[in-house]
Amino acid sequence: MGDLQEYFGETHEMVRQTVRRFVRKEISPFVDQWEEQGEFPRELYTQAGETGILGIGYPQAYGGSGGDLFVKIAATEELMRCGSGGVAAGLGSLDISIPPILTLGTEDQKRRLIPPVLKGERIAALGITEPNAGSDVANIRTRAVRTDRHYVVNGGKTFITSGVRADQLTCAVRTGGQGAKGLSLLVIPSHLPGYAVSGKLRKMGWWASDTGQIFLDDCRVPADNLLGAEGQGFYGIMENFQKERLQLAVMANMTARMALEASIRYAREREAFGRPLSGFQVTRHKLVDMATQVEVSQEFTYRVAAKMEAGKNQFKEISMAKNFACTISDKVTHDAVQIHGGAGYMREYLVERLYRDNRILSIGGGTQEIMKEIISKQILN
Repeated sequence: MGDLQEYFGETHEMVRQTVRRFVRKEISPFVDQWEEQGEFPRELYTQAGETGILGIGYPQAYGGSGGDLFVKIAATEELMRCGSGGVAAGLGSLDISIPPILTLGTEDQKRRLIPPVLKGERIAALGITEPNAGSDVANIRTRAVRTDRHYVVNGGKTFITSGVRADQLTCAVRTGGQGAKGLSLLVIPSHLPGYAVSGKLRKMGWWASDTGQIFLDDCRVPADNLLGAEGQGFYGIMENFQKERLQLAVMANMTARMALEASIRYAREREAFGRPLSGFQVTRHKLVDMATQVEVSQEFTYRVAAKMEAGKNQFKEISMAKNFACTISDKVTHDAVQIHGGAGYMREYLVERLYRDNRILSIGGGTQEIMKEIISKQILN
């Protein structure tokens, strides 16, 4: 990966080793089985919580281990090494559902809603996307009407990572009028009457993550589960999106890197016309292009993360980094399957799964087209 001392130090390496050991022992031997089953055992959350993995990057006051953005990047990279984006996404659903509680929540809410998730005792999910509102967040229709001590919520969410098994849902609801100013965030426990979940949705990739559709029918949610004030939801969602997009860029870069590494191994081992594939100039040059693209994308993502860590506004740049990383991952996973030939189309080869898992990355956290709209507003205004 080149010289990463600029971004990663001794603490980050300790985190990396901890997660690497956990992946090798508790995840990698079972990934193929979990992929076919369409989920991983719920106990994995508890194991990851006990090992301290779920708390990486979160305040110690709520059961985390603290650290900067790069401890989370290191942990994500090592989780991705298991070869299943679905496992990484499922274990990582807390990383898009807990930050709004940290940003907008009261001290009581933080102490009540965060520690059980970091311990792996509760599964947390984020509920933004609806059948008619995905990247168009301001058009969310799920409505929450205030009564004396509750909000009565009606609506639904779809494509929710960890949605089938989630114990709590950080949910975008409409408490006011149309547009972004009418949005709020509620944490909804899944055991409440009126909260129902579909079966697992069948997906192209991320097979090992349970993805569900959630139905809210006169669901009475305690009013003290409102995050911040009414109307602050859009702010909480947008703040959250920046780190989610960073995580997705990291996942795309790791997907591409693993596809590159698998292709290098295969090119050395596979023979055609009496010599290894690496003996052909066309293969070597393809690998060089892939390696260059991965290095450039990863370095750009790290640079943007470093500026985010320094407190600089990277609204435009993180959108660029996500788009660039996903474009590179699209290209590299495609080329990896091509290098593998017929083997690349077979499930027993890692590149087949990487190719499928990769496809969601330029859709989740804001589509590539929405990213371009965000960027265009920044550079034209």
